[in-house]
Amino acid sequence: MARYSDEIIDEIRRNNDIVDVISQYVNLKKSGRSFFGLCPFHSEKSPSFAVSPDKQIFHCFGCGAGGNVFHFIQKVENVGFKESVEMLANRANITLPTVDDGQDNKLAHLKSRVYEINKQTAQFYHENLYKPTAKVAQEYIKKRKLDNNTLKTFLIGYSGNFNELYNYLKSQGFTEEEILASTLVNKNEKGEFIDRFRKRLMFPIQDERGRVIAFGGRILEDSKIQNVKMPKYINSSENIVYSKGRHLFGLYAAKQKQKIDKMIIVEGYMDCISLHQRGITNVVASLGTALTEAQGRLLRNNSNQVIIGYDADGAGQAATLRGLEILQNLGCDLRILQLDEPVKDPDEYILKYGPERLQRCVDNAISLVEFKVKLLKNKLDLNHPNDKIKFLTEIAKELAKINSDLEKEVYVDKIAFDYKISKEAIYAEINKLTHGNNRSERMLNEKKIVKKPEQEIKPKVQEDNATKKENMIIYLLINYPDQSYEKLREKIGYEKIKNERNRQIIKKLYEELEKGNSINNALDLFQDEETISFLSWVMAYDFEITEADKAIEDILNNYEKDKLISMRNEIIHALDNTENLTKDEIASLEQSLNEVILKLARMK
Repeated sequence: MARYSDEIIDEIRRNNDIVDVISQYVNLKKSGRSFFGLCPFHSEKSPSFAVSPDKQIFHCFGCGAGGNVFHFIQKVENVGFKESVEMLANRANITLPTVDDGQDNKLAHLKSRVYEINKQTAQFYHENLYKPTAKVAQEYIKKRKLDNNTLKTFLIGYSGNFNELYNYLKSQGFTEEEILASTLVNKNEKGEFIDRFRKRLMFPIQDERGRVIAFGGRILEDSKIQNVKMPKYINSSENIVYSKGRHLFGLYAAKQKQKIDKMIIVEGYMDCISLHQRGITNVVASLGTALTEAQGRLLRNNSNQVIIGYDADGAGQAATLRGLEILQNLGCDLRILQLDEPVKDPDEYILKYGPERLQRCVDNAISLVEFKVKLLKNKLDLNHPNDKIKFLTEIAKELAKINSDLEKEVYVDKIAFDYKISKEAIYAEINKLTHGNNRSERMLNEKKIVKKPEQEIKPKVQEDNATKKENMIIYLLINYPDQSYEKLREKIGYEKIKNERNRQIIKKLYEELEKGNSINNALDLFQDEETISFLSWVMAYDFEITEADKAIEDILNNYEKDKLISMRNEIIHALDNTENLTKDEIASLEQSLNEVILKLARMK
């Protein structure tokens, strides 16, 4: 039987968004950042079944079932893990290996070699950039005002002539099969090996884990062949480690700099790099392609708000509209960047006006409704009655899509004031659209209507105070590993955890983080259904954390307080039995008790 590699499992997971999958079985309604519906695993009248697109997990607060997309398919289809993998692979049109473990391992080995080729190639091109032969690239870098720190952060490089890369990779011990699999080198009809990228400025593309998976190359002035039109940018061909449209340039760099609340997406490499250099680091680029659904999921899963900052030209506006549709369908909180001066793109703007002014534009990015109102206003003459009627009709269509009555009211008030249209007329048009199809909708969806949960249903877990703190530790380790791991591990060893299940979970998380492994898919670390369901509850539970550092500090203080209380009680117990103690021992205990009491007093 084939043993599917971790990379294949990750690819299948990335291509099966949990909301999309579960929506085929459960009628889900969005509430906040999550989706709710009636649990398919037990009978209920009020929805307690939650799906988190950010964490890619589900959890029922009624029966306790929970897990990731594989666990859901296993449970709902009553199949094993292997069958769930195969079903989801088929859904995403991913071909699974139908060979034995040996050949599967061979493919995994080839992938690891291609990753290594990409890593060494990025370094090779980067070192080339500093050589005398790269003068044209150095002049371009100087013109674009990129500093050395930026060059190193993004490993920007320069590709040379004909087969320089091929010869280098051969000298490093890579085989022809491995080099060709990387698609960085092609073999022509004469049997010659020719580098794909020649005399271009090179941009390595990294995945979320920081692995180099592909390259983009920009043509430079002296690279142009006379009378032959060369494409300005070319990218790596798809291969065993790279699938176009499933990654975002700059995402890894952005995640290293800060916890991302707002993510700006721009069109090109240079837009992204220029903004990063000038202190605006929550920026990614869509790799020169129209935004895809897979990229939309990456944006949604890595930020609370997405700001589209595409170019101001016709192509950029068209790309913005396509991106808006994708991101809106994915349930993203959307904004559109509006530059307050007529420039082509964010790179040109930041060079001309500076990062502070661009940041103000980011902070004032407009909503989807405002953007569509602006587009309509520019297309129509609102002084003409027919155009004004069309304007009202189209705006009502957008407002009818808004679920929140409060949000709808805010927009109605603003549009009525700005465009001298009565609120009653706007509401009448919205009601016509909303209720016109109500009868047919009710007939179709009567049995499927899911109400927003009036209040969160508490899990069927009996918690004492100590267990609550332990659950919080698990939550912090999974969601804020970089901030929490070292502090928690130093002060709270897993042996101090009282609940056996929590102890085993925290021990495992500590071990993985100690090895430097990612725990983004923490559920994969455990096998038994009870632990997986419990862990999904912890991940889905709202601990109301506004500042991770403060939450970590509170946990550490609570454990220190518990430790002092325990010491105080032990000393008091010892002082209650002084028959076998000397005066000096009693005095020492009394001094220790005073010190402990003082420390406790300071903590209140």
